[in-house]
Amino acid sequence: MKALFIGGTGTISTAISEKLLQEGHELWLINRGNRNDALPKGAHIIQADINDEDYVAKQLAGQKYDVVADFIAFVPEQLERDYRLFHDKTKQFIYISSASAYQKPLSDYRVNEGTPLANPYWEYSRNKIAGEELLMRLYRENGFPVTIVRPSHTYSERSVPAGIHGKNGSYQVLKRMLDGKPVIVHGDGSSLWTMTMNRDFAKGFVGLMGNVHAIGEAVQITSDETLTWNQIYSAIADALGVEYKPYYVSSTFLAACDDGDLLGNLLGDKSNSVVFDNSKLKRLVPDFTATIRLDQGVWEAVAYVMSHPKCQIEDPEFDAWCDKIIEAQEEALDKVRRSLGLTT
Repeated sequence: MKALFIGGTGTISTAISEKLLQEGHELWLINRGNRNDALPKGAHIIQADINDEDYVAKQLAGQKYDVVADFIAFVPEQLERDYRLFHDKTKQFIYISSASAYQKPLSDYRVNEGTPLANPYWEYSRNKIAGEELLMRLYRENGFPVTIVRPSHTYSERSVPAGIHGKNGSYQVLKRMLDGKPVIVHGDGSSLWTMTMNRDFAKGFVGLMGNVHAIGEAVQITSDETLTWNQIYSAIADALGVEYKPYYVSSTFLAACDDGDLLGNLLGDKSNSVVFDNSKLKRLVPDFTATIRLDQGVWEAVAYVMSHPKCQIEDPEFDAWCDKIIEAQEEALDKVRRSLGLTT
């Protein structure tokens, strides 16, 4: 199989690239070359910015692919560009959408591909929905051979997954645990969530590549394991060898105290309990099974991060934000208790 990936060095695409190359497939990447150390060995590289459409079109002259996948398309305009570039060059075009596109708030915690798409909290998700709608129209009207893939929370061995973290990633959450400080957990930690190791995700994705039954379909790829956030954070604390000290704060309060992405990340995604039904994926890829439990994946990720100083990027701004949130809630609690005569 001859495949072309736009991107290829992200959390999801790296694992897929490695699996394809291990299986002996021919892989091409359109990549700007900003992360050459992350480029998979054995892949053919077209060093280019995909947004430079004229230049990329020249590089693709005379080429044909079995599969083209775009891992870095976020808005419909980028997919319109992809259609112009690849409509006559591939037997299958795979768009990486997002499970965050599913209806929020959910009418049913059990999620499958028939769950409505609607997310008023997160522009990122609304753009993914618009991208799906565009591609399905191109499939119906022009025969563009599209497959839509919806990942949920996917992580790798190089980054510990967490619900709330700062702009520098999740290491500061680990540091708070190591320092004996409480970590902020949205809600009361009892909502349900699913995390998928990228190597497991790659099994499902590669099974959809070149799969004639996947054309015109949207397919979610996740683990079948569902955990509470308390269980997730407990697994991280166990891997670090420290006590889990949660500090619970409502998701709406946290979103109101942040000018970044928490509104979308929490109310539009992680604060919602979800249980994914992967029946459709397993019909299309009968041998798909996610085999890496969250606790196993977390142990692997923690070991990697703690043994690689370059992954230990501190985030004092996020740390201070956590302390302020905790302080503010404690002060409010004390004030209410005093007003109700509950303290002496």
